[in-house]
Amino acid sequence: MQTQYFIGTRGGEDSGITFENAVLSPSASYGGLYTLKKLPKFSEDEIKEFSELSYEELTRIILNKLGLNIPRELLHEALSLYENFDDKTCPAPMYLMTPYLSVQKLYCGPTRAFKDMALQPFGVLFSGFLHNNRNAHNYLILVATSGDTGPATLQSFANKPNIKVVCIYPHNATSDVQRLQMTTVNADNIAVFGIHGNFDDAQNALKAMLKDSKFNAILRSKNTSLSAANSVNFGRIAFQIIYHIYASLQIHKINGEKVHTIVPSGNFGNALGAFYAKLMGFPIERIWIASNANNILTEFIDTGVYDISHKTLQKTYSPAMDILKSSNIERMLFALFDSYRTREFMESLESTGKYTLSKEELIWVQNYFSATSCNDDFCLKTIKAYAKKGYIIDPHTACGIKAYETIQAKYPNAKCVLCSTAEWTKFAPTLAKALDLGDLSDKEALETIAQTYRTLIPEQITALFNQEEIHKKVIQKEELFDSILQWL
Repeated sequence: MQTQYFIGTRGGEDSGITFENAVLSPSASYGGLYTLKKLPKFSEDEIKEFSELSYEELTRIILNKLGLNIPRELLHEALSLYENFDDKTCPAPMYLMTPYLSVQKLYCGPTRAFKDMALQPFGVLFSGFLHNNRNAHNYLILVATSGDTGPATLQSFANKPNIKVVCIYPHNATSDVQRLQMTTVNADNIAVFGIHGNFDDAQNALKAMLKDSKFNAILRSKNTSLSAANSVNFGRIAFQIIYHIYASLQIHKINGEKVHTIVPSGNFGNALGAFYAKLMGFPIERIWIASNANNILTEFIDTGVYDISHKTLQKTYSPAMDILKSSNIERMLFALFDSYRTREFMESLESTGKYTLSKEELIWVQNYFSATSCNDDFCLKTIKAYAKKGYIIDPHTACGIKAYETIQAKYPNAKCVLCSTAEWTKFAPTLAKALDLGDLSDKEALETIAQTYRTLIPEQITALFNQEEIHKKVIQKEELFDSILQWL
């Protein structure tokens, strides 16, 4: 296929931007995001052929059909990292929880969260592109995390030549396991800063630095370019499309049905992958966004109003979804409408804290998406109920169960796929609370749950508690600019 060129979601003069360009420099004109100019549409015969492929074969073909033009040997090296996942043949296995609910285990990689699905190959691609790019000598990669993106990024980029990584996380807003996965990383090219604030504060700081002309000028004087590992980078999204395609094909080839895909969502990157898969013709009936008490996405999909002007972020038991400003909504708006309208929406959000779809635009969105939300009480009760059935699930997966129950009430016997985005070991104290085991620390909760429910704790999780915390600095968000420059 011909090389795919990328375009900025807010318009501008971007031209001739390849996938490699978009990965290395993810900021588009007017503060927008790079996205695909067009998507291929596959026939029923092609989809039938795809359903017989292995996960690796499927990935190769889809990325090629997207026109990303990734060198063959580089892609092979990137995908070979999936062999380090729990199942060497499939990094995203599925299991049947009920006759109508298949759970896709997206947490089988080294940091036990779905971010490994994209960030493991992404690190190899980024390094390969950097090596091939004669104009780029060094890179600083920024990553803001609510707890899972950070560990996956650091694991992927630790000790990579010519690359430095700064990870920003909200202090006291992650589990101990998530924090230790970041603060114990021993690599000279890694810096980790806790900030006083929430994930939106961290993400806003990252976006501001990507656009900051002074910051970029200082980096250029140090022969350094700037990039990001959050899902603002399309290099992440590319690999998130694949597991949605794979899951829909596994169900479709058995009974010919389309699936309802359930995505516990915060920043909308995971859901965006499912959206692209549906646009390409894969058998996805509808995409269900599962939210917690921070239900901005549910309100938006139900009403067409995205309004954070008077909202305060709530800390919940499903912290990866504790987000108000979901970056990847912008790419969805661009795909359905155009760059001019998307720019209007984003400028309104930045200036007033809200934007509103027309009635016709809302209908377009609702052709693809539905949404549910639940509170912490539902989350805890669901964890307990499924543990009694023999399934130990994390709080985000529990939020997805609310969507499953809603689907079954509305569409009895509909086939559903729930993206399980994190292993329970990342949130053991919450599970201990749900299972009436007491108010326990991470280590105590892990050991108690494992013993009580006869389940294993991965070695990479237990080893964290014997490692030294190296990155202990916690700063105000206003100090981030200077702290990064001092570290560099």
